[in-house]
Amino acid sequence: MRRILRLMMLAAGSYRREYVRCLQSSLAASVVQAAAYATLIPLLYELTRPQVDEAAAWGWFGAFAACYVAETVLRLYELRFQYSKWADVLAEARLRLGEKLRTMPQPELERRAAGDLSTVVGGNVANATTGVSTLGLLFTQLVTVPAVLGVIIAVVDWRLGLVLAVSVPFAVFFVRRIQRLSGSGFRGIDAADARAADRIVEYVQGLPLLKATGQVGRQSRRLADALHAQGEAMTSMQKRVTWPGLLASSVVQLCLVAMVAVGAALVLGLDLSPALLLAVAAGAVRFAEPLATASAMSQVFELTDAALERVGDVLACRPLPVGAPEARIGRFDLAFEEVSFSYDETPVLRGVSFTAPERSLTALVGPSGSGKTTITRLLTRYADPASGTVRIGGLDLRDLDPAEIYRHVSVVFQDVYLFDDTIRANIAMARPDATDEEVEAAARAANVHEFVSRLPDGYDTRVGEIGGALSGGERQRISIARAILKDAPIVLLDEPTAALDTESEVAVQNAIDALVADKTVLVIAHRLTTVAGADQILVLEDGRITERGTHAELIAAGGRYATMWAAQTRARHWRVPSTAT
Repeated sequence: MRRILRLMMLAAGSYRREYVRCLQSSLAASVVQAAAYATLIPLLYELTRPQVDEAAAWGWFGAFAACYVAETVLRLYELRFQYSKWADVLAEARLRLGEKLRTMPQPELERRAAGDLSTVVGGNVANATTGVSTLGLLFTQLVTVPAVLGVIIAVVDWRLGLVLAVSVPFAVFFVRRIQRLSGSGFRGIDAADARAADRIVEYVQGLPLLKATGQVGRQSRRLADALHAQGEAMTSMQKRVTWPGLLASSVVQLCLVAMVAVGAALVLGLDLSPALLLAVAAGAVRFAEPLATASAMSQVFELTDAALERVGDVLACRPLPVGAPEARIGRFDLAFEEVSFSYDETPVLRGVSFTAPERSLTALVGPSGSGKTTITRLLTRYADPASGTVRIGGLDLRDLDPAEIYRHVSVVFQDVYLFDDTIRANIAMARPDATDEEVEAAARAANVHEFVSRLPDGYDTRVGEIGGALSGGERQRISIARAILKDAPIVLLDEPTAALDTESEVAVQNAIDALVADKTVLVIAHRLTTVAGADQILVLEDGRITERGTHAELIAAGGRYATMWAAQTRARHWRVPSTAT
C-alpha cells in the first residue's frame, strides 16, 4: 500500500495537497466511526441492566449520535474531493501524459506500441485516478476501523481480544495470497490488453491489405491470437484467486464464531454479562466486515496498482535535458560536428560533419539505411547524439527547448499524416491563429486550391482517418501548404515526391519551390534529378559522408554519386518487355 500511495500521489499531480487532506479526513472519520461502535458497548450494557441508569444511557446515546454527526461532516469533506475533483484529476493526468509524450525522447516513444500508449492514456489512467479518488480512502477505512475496534474489544475483555488477535493473521495471510496472485495476474491482463489494443489498431489500419490476403475476421491470426491470449489471462487470474478468496472469507466468519463461543463460555462461567457479550459481538461484526471486504476488494486494489504502475512508468520517463531554456535561435545555418548515433546499439551515423549555410540547399543522397533520415531527425532533436554536436545558428541543440526548435523548422515527410478533420483545419495546424485568407493563400501556393475548389464542401471537406479520402499527391500538397503557412526559416524534406505519379510529382515539386524560397533547406533525395541544382550534395554510405560537392563536381569525380547518376539515367529508358510469343 505504501507503493500504491506513492503512485497515487504521482497521479494526483497538482491536487496532491487536497488529496492528502482528504486522506486525513478519511482517517479521522474512520476513527470516529470506530468510536461510535465502541459507545454501543456501554450503551447496551446500561440498557440491559436490571436497574437502568437513564442519565448514563442517554449520555452514551448522545456520544453515539455525536460520533455519527462528526463522521458525517468528515465524510462530506472526503466525498467533496472524491466526486467533485475526480474528473479534474483525470483530465490533468491525461494532459500530463500528453505533455510527457511530447517531451519524451522519440526512440523511447517509438519503443511503445500505439495500442499500448492508447491503453495507458485511456483505461489505465482512468483506473489510476479512480484509485486516487476512491481506493486510498477505502483502504484507510478498512485498516483504521478494525484496528480501533480491536483495541477497544481487548480493553473490554482481554480473552475476546486474544481470539481476534489470533484469527486476524490467518485472514491477512489469505488476503496477501490473493494480492500476490491477482497482482501478477492483473499485470498479465494489462499486458494482454495492451497487446490486444495494438493488434486492433494494426488490424483497422491494415484492413485493405488483410482483405487482399484473406486475413480478415476469424482468419486474422495475429488479432485472433491476441484476443485469445487476453481471454486466457483473465480466466487464469480468476481461477487462481477463487480459493484464497473463499478461505479468507471463511476465516473471518470462523473468527466471529470463535469469539462468540468463547464469550458464551465466559457468560456461563459468570465471568461476562450477556449484555456485554452482545455489545462486544456487535463491535466484532463491524471489526470483521472490513477484513471480508479487503479480501473481496484486493483484486480491485491490484487492478489499480497495475494501472498506477503503467501510468507512473510513463510519467517517470525523463525528457531530453535543456541546458539553456532561455536561449533563442538568431540565425539559421546548420552544422554537424563529428556526430555519431545508434539505434539499440546499432551504429547509424559515424563521425558525420558538415555545415549548411543560411538560405542554402543541401541534398542528402545514398542507399537506404545510410543515415539520411537520422540526420533530419537529429535536427528536430528526435534524440541527442551519442557523441558530437548538432547546431542551429551556432547553438547546441542540447541547450535549446524543443519548442524553440520546432518554431523555426518545418518538416515535410514522405509519408504524410493528416488528422480526421477538415482540409482547412489540417493546414491551419501549423498556425492556429491564421485567418481563412492566409490558409487559402498557403493552399494556392502549394497547388491545393485547384483540387479543393472541385470538392462539394471545399476547405470544409473532411480528409478521413490519416487522410484516407485523398490521394497521395493531394495529401502531400496539404502537408506542404501547412509548411508554407508556418513559414519557418529552416525546411527539412524527406523525399516528398518518391511515391507519387508523374502528374502529382510535378504539382508537388512546384509547391516545394514555393516552400523553400529564401530558406535553409535540407532535402533527402533518391531521384538525383530533383537535386542536381543543390548548393551542395552529401553522399552517405554506412553512416559516413563519403563524397561532397556540387552535381558537376561529383560527376567529374567519377565516384559513387557518378555511378548512381549513370544508373538512374539508364533506368529512365527501361521498358517492360513484351510477353508475346
